[in-house]
Amino acid sequence: MLVLVAPGQGAQTPGFLTPWLELPGAADRLAAWSDAIGLDLVHYGTKADADDIRDTAVAQPLLVAAGLLSAAALGQTAPDAVAGHSVGEFTAAVLAGVLEDTAALKLVRTRGLAMAEAAAIAPTGMSALLGGDPEVTVPHLEKLGLTPANVNGAGQIVAAGTLEQLAALEADKPEGVRRVVALKVAGAFHTHHMAPAVATLEQAARELSPADPTVPYVSNKDGQAVATGAEVLARLVGQVANPVRWDLCMETFQARGATALIEVCPGGTLTGLAKRALPGVATVALKTPDDLDAARTLVAEHTAV
Repeated sequence: MLVLVAPGQGAQTPGFLTPWLELPGAADRLAAWSDAIGLDLVHYGTKADADDIRDTAVAQPLLVAAGLLSAAALGQTAPDAVAGHSVGEFTAAVLAGVLEDTAALKLVRTRGLAMAEAAAIAPTGMSALLGGDPEVTVPHLEKLGLTPANVNGAGQIVAAGTLEQLAALEADKPEGVRRVVALKVAGAFHTHHMAPAVATLEQAARELSPADPTVPYVSNKDGQAVATGAEVLARLVGQVANPVRWDLCMETFQARGATALIEVCPGGTLTGLAKRALPGVATVALKTPDDLDAARTLVAEHTAV
């Protein structure tokens, strides 16, 4: 049983798309998407520095484009489920047949711009807490005025809030938390700070006609498989200001009998969580085209005949 997953913001690194552009048709596809959304994805994926691609309005469409490009390079697959973390849910929606790729990227571009605008209202950010017990950590975050924006499982929760609140967290870590690591994002995503972006996305989403998923689409709102395209789209809009429950997604993978998990480019984050939370599940992270052969082998070994 194979699960295909897509990472969220913060997974990007300078130049990470460079080796993918050597694949046949990749540069043309990226150029077409760039024209469609008014953003030079080739430049940002190959030449831009870390600060440039940290920009929310850039990072989000760049990540979705990278995921779609690497999934296409993987070739015909028949995953038993798809899921994405935060903006990775847009990648998953395309892989599930809910949205056409250009339509998804246009909506993601709108999302990124709206979230960047919301983030500019006040200085906010996100930090990952490594270790600790959620039953202890979550109340501690709430006491500091922070939101547990990503509950990732495998001993990781991401806190979001103002920079002052995050500084207070650094000085007063919850019991059992080993480290607090600031993330490469430009706002307190998946919190009430992003509420202004929801209305913008709702309006843009009205122009789309989503199809029902052709494979189970596991939502990071609650870890449940969503049956209709309309509900997938509604959740894509609402998740901007609501927490990501990746822990519940992994519980669903396990309950459905997952035996393998492939993370599309820029892979690494979600496979790392899976290795800790889903022992015995084989994983491959697509970081460069060199990882494609291992991924194809995994597809052949773990998809239904």
